[in-house]
Formats: sequence, C-alpha cells, structure tokens
Amino acid sequence: MSPRAGNTGTTPHTLAFVESPVQLLNVLEWAHSQGPGPREEPGAGFTLVVLSPTDPMTRGQLRRMAELAREEGHEVRWEEARGGPGAPFRTIGGLAPLLRRAERVVMGDPFSRYVQLLLTITRATELVVVDDGTATMEFVGQLARGERLVRWHRTGGRPAPRDVFFAPVSASARRRLTPSAGRRVEVFSSMPIRETPADVTVTVNAFAWTRARFGPPRVTKGADMVGTSLVETGVVDGDRYLDAVGVLAKAHGCARYFAHRRESADKLHRLAVETGLEVVRPELPLELIARRGPIGRTVLSFPSTVVHTLPLALAGTDVRVAVCDIDPAWLTEHASPRAQGFLSGVTGTARDVHRLSAVSVV
Repeated sequence: MSPRAGNTGTTPHTLAFVESPVQLLNVLEWAHSQGPGPREEPGAGFTLVVLSPTDPMTRGQLRRMAELAREEGHEVRWEEARGGPGAPFRTIGGLAPLLRRAERVVMGDPFSRYVQLLLTITRATELVVVDDGTATMEFVGQLARGERLVRWHRTGGRPAPRDVFFAPVSASARRRLTPSAGRRVEVFSSMPIRETPADVTVTVNAFAWTRARFGPPRVTKGADMVGTSLVETGVVDGDRYLDAVGVLAKAHGCARYFAHRRESADKLHRLAVETGLEVVRPELPLELIARRGPIGRTVLSFPSTVVHTLPLALAGTDVRVAVCDIDPAWLTEHASPRAQGFLSGVTGTARDVHRLSAVSVV
C-alpha cells in the first residue's frame, strides 16, 4: 500500500502513529474534533503512519480503516514495520526526517516500544495520546504517579532482559510525555480518567465522527456478544471463558459472537461448536460495525473497551450494553496481581451500561 498523493515535499503539521484499527479510529475522531484550523484546511499537513503488525486480521482491519482515512482527506503512509529483522531500522530511518519536522505528534499506544523509540527523535511541541482502549486508563494513572510505563496485564516479578535493555528508552518516553514549558501534552479519550497528571489536557472523545459518518443502525430483537482477548493475553482460563460464554449466550438468547481481532482461530472454532453461536470476524472496529448495523437490542460484553465506547457510538438508539464481571476464579496463575482490580475498575467506571454479576461455571 503506497502513500496517498498529496502534501509531498511540504512540512507535515501533524504526524500520527497507529498500530491497531481502534487507534486509527480514534485518530480520526480526534481529527474530526479539531475542525479546520487557522493554518490549514481539513486533512492538510496530516500524515497518518500505520506501523503494521503481522496478524492477518489486524492488518485487514487496518487496511479498511486506512481507506476511510483517505476518504476523509488524510495522507496515509503504510510501513511494514515488522517485516523482518531489518524492518525496524528501515522504518525508523525513513520516518526520522518527518519526525524532526513535525510540530505535533499523535500516538495511539504510548506503551509501544516502537512509539517510545520514535518519541526520542521528535522535536514536536505538541504530543497527543488517543485511546488505545482500556490501556489508556492505566497510562494516565502511571503518568500521574510518576511510574514506569507497563501494560496492566504484564505479570509482576523480575523484568525480562529485554525490558532492562529498553528501560532507558521507556524512561525517556515518559519524560517526553510529561508536559513542560515548551511542550503541551493532550489525552483524547472516551475512558474515565480519575487521575489527571499535572498540566495534561484531557479531551473527551464522544465518537462524534462515528455517529456523523455511519448509521443510525437497524436494531434487531435479539442479543449479540462481544469477544475478548483475555484468554490470549494469559489473564483468563480458556475453559472457564468458553463455559461463561455458553451460559451467557443461553440466558440472553445470543445469536452472534463478534470476535476480537486477537482471538485465536482454534478457540473461536471450539466456541462455535460448543455454544452454537455464529462467530463474526468484523472487518472494522466494533464501534463502526455496531453503528452501521444491524445490531442486537442487547450487546453483552466482558470488561473491555467497548463497555465505554459502544454507549457513545450508539447514543440515541435503543441498544442496551450489558457487561458481565470476571469471576476471580477464572484468572490464570500467570495473571498479573493487578488484573482483577483493573478489570473491576473497567466495569465499575462504565457509564450507561447494565452490570451483570459473574456467571457461575464449573
């Protein structure tokens, strides 16, 4: 995929980095919230860089989202950032001139080692962090407390050698993401922000672009379920998860299961066989799929980003979002000590959702 023509040879005002479809969606939401600035027309000086992962489903969703970004008038630069041992060096080397000229850098994942490396190059005076799901809640809290940047589902204990080697880069990124006299930092989020770092601007993502661009959807009488990658990240036991999905699907009359892009094919095959649910692999982030419709009158989810974002994307419709708690007994022995508290916080802070108790599974 080649960059879109336009703005060639000019200084980019804004440079955005994304590694997932949800991050790209939220960059589009942020851009929509900006409106035409005093120095630019919509899309001018905005270069969106996709640091492509290797997962086929994620790549497919990113390609579709990149098409939407181009339709909005933005320039898209697709980087095979993980295409072999030399890819990181080629990618960073190729992006360095753009980073040095950028006045504003937008990023979807401040925990990403790729993004942290890129932050050591930029001289931008404005840094914007857009939502990367529930991880944004943890990032803001860690920044406010002055802690090192570590994903919530990472296990405790002694850091791996790679983590030790990368620690100076991570520490540098944290310093750059801390506002200073010459640098402004903004967090654009639909997540509940309870700890606001000093001098960080927090802007609410209300999914205005999504609602303006798609829908309203046709709402069906049944229920749909949203999948999660908690099994794949080692947080929840696979058997307990499948049992819980089966119980919930039967109790609420679910017909479809919208798979998370990181869910394994083996797990999804087993889920379809054991529960009878139709497994759907969405081509776009769920917020857009739900807004386009059709969508069930009830959408069931475990603690995840969608319990915060779907009510916003589906505002003005009759769809009810219901979230089922994670029973502590479902957690694996490898789960981070912070996992249960974090997941409970995701559920407890969700607005406009119906809260379900954890289902009983043997």
